[in-house]
Amino acid sequence: MIHAAIFDMDGLLVDSEPHWRAMERDVFATVGLYLTDDQCKLTTGLPILDVVRYWFVREPWTPEAAAGRTHEDLADAITEGVHERIANLAEPMPGALSTLNFFVNRGIPTAIASASPMSLIEVVVTRLGIRDALTLWHSATLEARNKPAPDVYLGTARKLNVQPADCLAFEDSGNGLKSAYAAGMRTIAVPGAFEYDDSKFSIATIKLPALTEFSLATFDSIQLKEYYS
Repeated sequence: MIHAAIFDMDGLLVDSEPHWRAMERDVFATVGLYLTDDQCKLTTGLPILDVVRYWFVREPWTPEAAAGRTHEDLADAITEGVHERIANLAEPMPGALSTLNFFVNRGIPTAIASASPMSLIEVVVTRLGIRDALTLWHSATLEARNKPAPDVYLGTARKLNVQPADCLAFEDSGNGLKSAYAAGMRTIAVPGAFEYDDSKFSIATIKLPALTEFSLATFDSIQLKEYYS
């Protein structure tokens, strides 16, 4: 039986990915790296410091361009800009609020398990007005390893006092899905249209084009898969 629903945040509950990409393009431009929006999509789901490292390996900037800024400094600059943009501009993803309420109305605990820092999770929870719908929220930055390692999902289940096998995790990215899958949870993948057909989502229990497609029938089918697995 499913005793808890755990949600990724960026790109799953909140339409934040465009804001991350905008800030990545702005900050990377300061070191002479000019990315397209499609290029930024290649690192969807990676922790932001890993995004900086990803691009430095492929398109290294010079020490002069960095002007004394470390990779951590660039990652912090992106995150700070995203904080401001999300606090003022972000909207929930289609179907996000109704899916949260589906579990709330059934007395099933809900949580956020995000690769983003707690400070940004707080901004999103406030912006979307979902504080009362959540039992708790947890950041992978407080664990030994970020996604795709399972740490944040295992930690969230532990805080909920629920076994991972009794949790249903919602994810939109490949790395996030790997994290929840490795934790031993049932998973619903909700990929973006640009990567919906990517084989990396084949490990999901169920794949949906949007949270608007989640329903009682979806939930019941997961329960049946669990029963017969």
